Amino acid sequence: MAAAFILFILWFGTEFILRPETVAPSFGLPSWPSGDGGGFLIIKGIRDVVLALVLGILLVTGHRRALGWVLLVEALAACGDMTTVLAHEGSMPTALGVHGLTATLMVVNGLLMMRETRKVAAAPATPALQPA
Repeated sequence: MAAAFILFILWFGTEFILRPETVAPSFGLPSWPSGDGGGFLIIKGIRDVVLALVLGILLVTGHRRALGWVLLVEALAACGDMTTVLAHEGSMPTALGVHGLTATLMVVNGLLMMRETRKVAAAPATPALQPA
């Protein structure tokens, strides 16, 4: 599930960098910056790409407990996105169904990662069999 989050966030962030005018309406806000203000869409894309890369590095290097913690922290970005959409009279279904659901799934995934690594750490070490 962590790999799916990483790929989704990476894709979404890249879309905001390469084609912000196309993907921006799906964010949930009623209006978007124009002119020089459009650069903020690219900033959002860069943020998402960096968040995905951090998760990806932790996944690839096998730092699963750290990955769990970072998923919990990065869920705050999705909560922030949800709050921003709601505070600016954006789409309630998008705020809750996209950003809220993403935050919830990230928290669940992070907690599952941490639970899994706690079980591994608590498992007793078994002695290796010695050749005769």
